[in-house]
Amino acid sequence: MSRRGSEEEPPREFENKYSDYTGDQILLAHDGKIEEKLAARLVSGVDRLVSRLEAEYSLQSDPKDYSVYTGTAGVSLMYIHLHLRLHTSSDKTTSKYLHKAKDYIDISLKHLSNKPGRVAFLGGEAGPLAVAALVYHVIGQQEKSQECIARLVGMSDQVLSDESLANEVLFGRAGYLFSLLFVKREVNKSAVEDRTLNEIISRLMELGRQMAEREHSEAGLMFEWHDKKYLGAAHGLAGIVYILMQCADSLSSIDLTLIRRTVDYLLTLRFPSGNCPSSLGSQTDRLVHWCHGAPGWIYMFITAHKLFNDDKFLSAAVDCAEVVWRRGLLRKGYGLCHGTTGNGYALLALYNHTKDLKHLYRALKFGDWCLDYGKHGCRIADRPYSLFEGMAGTIYFLTDLLNPSEAKLPAFQL
Repeated sequence: MSRRGSEEEPPREFENKYSDYTGDQILLAHDGKIEEKLAARLVSGVDRLVSRLEAEYSLQSDPKDYSVYTGTAGVSLMYIHLHLRLHTSSDKTTSKYLHKAKDYIDISLKHLSNKPGRVAFLGGEAGPLAVAALVYHVIGQQEKSQECIARLVGMSDQVLSDESLANEVLFGRAGYLFSLLFVKREVNKSAVEDRTLNEIISRLMELGRQMAEREHSEAGLMFEWHDKKYLGAAHGLAGIVYILMQCADSLSSIDLTLIRRTVDYLLTLRFPSGNCPSSLGSQTDRLVHWCHGAPGWIYMFITAHKLFNDDKFLSAAVDCAEVVWRRGLLRKGYGLCHGTTGNGYALLALYNHTKDLKHLYRALKFGDWCLDYGKHGCRIADRPYSLFEGMAGTIYFLTDLLNPSEAKLPAFQL
């Protein structure tokens, strides 16, 4: 079987024609931010794309899609990010970006359905509530912020009791856990009681352990989604384990042992190329996306290296990054989920862990590629202006490149 499963299947990526880092390139200014000429090019690109988004996408474009993933809450998150990163006035409530963030999140909240099962940050109602809590907090509307947090925390009973819920990041319990961690990090450390967090963590651990035991798996934890054992960041094991490792202070020694067994097991599943399978049993080395493949696994390996201090996890992350550099300029588009910007964030994550400028250089080259947005003949996304499929995510990434030490993949990294 070929790398892509079939000799006839066209490549999923463009050839990377960029020269690699030599050590001679000046990338950073003395304050740790991007060098002035590079920064000017990035700012110009962000301004251009924001103007285009505002001209082509309106509050009414798809108002019923309230999600962070493809809807109005994701665009709101982009605008609050622009406000926090780019607004320089001493009056932090006057930014045009902040008011745009409020407009979009207000629309998002109006369309929440309160339907059972929609619990995650990206693909559910927890995300809009968490983003709204942040936006209202920054504006100074603390009562409304606290109301959103109360609604978010109030979802925990369903998350704990509903046997039909998924466990993964995009739609499931791990995505809900991220929402709680997000408001604790971005709004108020005391926003969520430790008891609530610990109950969600314990439920995820219990379900993962039970499935691993039923399946007689070498992994300590195992999960499935739609009757398939996915392994990547969006729907699978790598993403769930990564989110759980963000809660290391709340994990028991038994939990940590199960998690380490799981990461050790995932190490054995990698393809010879260094890429990672999308699901258990998959033999087709095709996908180099955040959602499926090496980019999403990088975060898990980096965090395992921090937590367990074993260099084999760092080596695995570096191997994944080599795959991203070679095969990460994607024909599928510029998005965070399955596009070039999502791959760029994986390189930034490794740079921030290692401080190796090679990874920053490569991320900047992916940013350079994205500055020519729409000129490569990529597939047009179903939601072309959204955070995780389209232009809003590209704007978010290019903005983060200005201060790479603060860069974090939205809705995933804390």
